[in-house]
Amino acid sequence: MENNIILMTDSYKVTHWHQYPPKTQYIYLYFESRGGQWDEIVFFGLQYILKQYLVGKVVSKKKIEEAEKIFSKHFNNPAIFNKEGWLYILREHAGKLPIVIKAVQEGTVVNNRNVLLTVENTDPECFWLTSYIETVLSQIWYPCTIATQSREMKKTIRKYLKETGNPTMTENKLVDFGYRGSSSHESASIGGAAHLVNFKTSENLAAIRLLRKYYNVEMPSHAVPANEHSTVISWGEKKEIGAYKNMLEKFTTGMIIIVCDSYDIFNACRKILGEQLSGDIKSHKGTIFLRPDSGNPINVIPQILRVLGDKFGYIKNEKGYKILPSYLRIIQGDGISYETIDKILKAIKSSGWSIDNIALGSGGGLLQKVNRDTLKFVFNCSNVIIDGVSVDVFKDPIGSDKKSKSGRFALVMKDGKLVTRQEKKVEFKSNKLKTVFKNGDLINNQSFEEIKNRAVI
Repeated sequence: MENNIILMTDSYKVTHWHQYPPKTQYIYLYFESRGGQWDEIVFFGLQYILKQYLVGKVVSKKKIEEAEKIFSKHFNNPAIFNKEGWLYILREHAGKLPIVIKAVQEGTVVNNRNVLLTVENTDPECFWLTSYIETVLSQIWYPCTIATQSREMKKTIRKYLKETGNPTMTENKLVDFGYRGSSSHESASIGGAAHLVNFKTSENLAAIRLLRKYYNVEMPSHAVPANEHSTVISWGEKKEIGAYKNMLEKFTTGMIIIVCDSYDIFNACRKILGEQLSGDIKSHKGTIFLRPDSGNPINVIPQILRVLGDKFGYIKNEKGYKILPSYLRIIQGDGISYETIDKILKAIKSSGWSIDNIALGSGGGLLQKVNRDTLKFVFNCSNVIIDGVSVDVFKDPIGSDKKSKSGRFALVMKDGKLVTRQEKKVEFKSNKLKTVFKNGDLINNQSFEEIKNRAVI
């Protein structure tokens, strides 16, 4: 279905052109996190939204006619639709949106309660347009939230690696397993892309395709051969060994992942893999990751490590924690979320094992268990210009924490942190909010490498 920016808004916004004060010329909005689960925000995803929905000629006669038909029936009143306003954009701006968007650079880490982007119309005849496109721009809450959550998960993993092993491996420790569990292909792609701001590991091809197309990167992640329960149980329980042996014979080098809980994971690790196939595992030219996929990982993983240590041996690193031989590791892909990672890694550490032994995979816990209120993202109007007079505006609902900012804003560095200030009090060069979109054109095309570097812990 072809994008139609006229239809990409909340229904009630179609009526707003009737509602502003007479002689309104400019409407100025800002976007921020009012707080929420974490104190810091990783800003990511705007470039995708701009390229996908706003850049270039996005208004046409065909799209105006489509919107007119829908709104006439939707509201049962043809006069509701601002047809002349959209025809004006088509005629005077060649179908490009007369809007300017300023934003902090993607990948930047900003404390919440600070302005992340601003939006304003550039043509006074199109004052109504600023709020109209709020709906599609608001959806940046999702990649910002995923990028932020993924970074917080990264902090936890890095903490335990610093205590028990090699922290330089942090970016390889959390794999995106979320494609199948996402609410849509698009949410999988943009959420998965946000995760890769922090890590190098993903099984999410939708995310890889998005980053290649919109963020100028050749290949942000690499995959390895892995089996699944269907390829194991098709051999039958009595021939379970055949499924594992086949994997070892077909993929003789590099990393591979073997799921081993189709029946009795302890039997699989102790007898089948630990005894019957131990020679094949030891001679594999690469690393074999064994994947538990059932049970409570807080209990299961330490038990499996103990079994594997008994069968294949281990060494103690300079920090005093046990490490399996380099050809053997575990990847836990069930029950992994921000809330569970600390508990799981703590259990592994407490049992005397280094986190070097473990990789994690997360699906729904990574891409789905969030909403706009996780970080309380919101757009607010803070300035209007009416008949040439600039007026700072705000809301302050009684009995709530939703008081908004007023004015026009800059984001500046102070004492090592980014803080919001009134734009008129800040030198232009020091403002970290830079123009990224103006009158239909993308102004600053950022590469994914640049974005990742900004978000580094």
